[in-house]
Parts: sequence; structure tokens; C-alpha cells
Amino acid sequence: MKDLKFEQKRSLSRFEAADQLTALAAALREGGDVELELSPGTLSLRIPDDLRSEMEVEIGDGEIELEIEFKWPTAPTRKTPSRTVAATEKPTEGKDVSAGSGRSSTGASRSKSAKRSASKTP
Repeated sequence: MKDLKFEQKRSLSRFEAADQLTALAAALREGGDVELELSPGTLSLRIPDDLRSEMEVEIGDGEIELEIEFKWPTAPTRKTPSRTVAATEKPTEGKDVSAGSGRSSTGASRSKSAKRSASKTP
């Protein structure tokens, strides 16, 4: 079962069709919470930054059918914050933790081994 279905079928002039598409384009460009004025009422939607689209053209039975479809999830997608090893390590005595912020553990290992190599050279 669908959460909600809104369907409207009516005859339009070319100018009315253009006005509907213009209103839809403005809503897509604005994003977020938008309202589309559709006779006889208003449709309120939340439009995310990214969506999927499909365009279909069918010619047959003396008609041309053009479908433009946009899809997006109803629930907002959550981006998980990236965690670095430096952010999860507890500081130990003698270490300068401010110098390591934002570095990955790989970068820290490389600098330690580079320091060891440099101290061994005469």
C-alpha cells in the first residue's frame, strides 16, 4: 500500500502545461519544503538535494505519451560522520596530540618511522 497517492488528470492548454512545469522546476530548484499550487489545492513536499529521474516517451494508438518521473526516499538519508583514529585515541603522556589531529593512523606511522630512519643516519 502506498503512503499517499495524488493523481490529477485534466485537459490543459500548452501554456497551462508550461506553467505547471515551471512551478515544478522552481520547486525542484528551491528544494527543501516546497508547495506546488495544483488546482484545486496545494501539494506540500520535501525535496532533497539528490533524486532519481526517469523519462519515457511512448508513441502509439495515434498519441504521444511523455512521462517525467522523479523519485526520492521519504525518510531523510543520514550521513554518518567520519571518524579518524586520532579522534578516538586517548592522549598519553609525552605525546603532542594537537599535532596529530586530522591525521590518519597511517600518516602518524609514516612520520614515526621517518624520524627513526633520520636518527639512525650518521
